[in-house]
Amino acid sequence: MPRYYEDNSEGGTCAGVKEDLGACLLQSDCVLQEGKSPRQCLKEGNCKALKYSFFECKRSMLDARSRFRGRKGY
Repeated sequence: MPRYYEDNSEGGTCAGVKEDLGACLLQSDCVLQEGKSPRQCLKEGNCKALKYSFFECKRSMLDARSRFRGRKGY
C-alpha cells in the first residue's frame, strides 16, 4: 500500500516511491519464499507498477516541462 510523505521532505523528490518500491520487493514472495535478492526479483518483473512510477518520477526530474506541471510521484 502506498504511503504518502507530505510532511517528510528528506531524501529527495522520489523518496516516497523509492521506499514503497523497496518495501514491495522485500514483502514479495520472490524474496521471502525463494530467497532471491530484491534486485533479482525486480528484474523478473515483480512490483511493475511501482517500478514504472519510480522511473517516471526520475524522468520527470530531467524534463524541462516539469517546471510547469510539477514533478511526478508522491
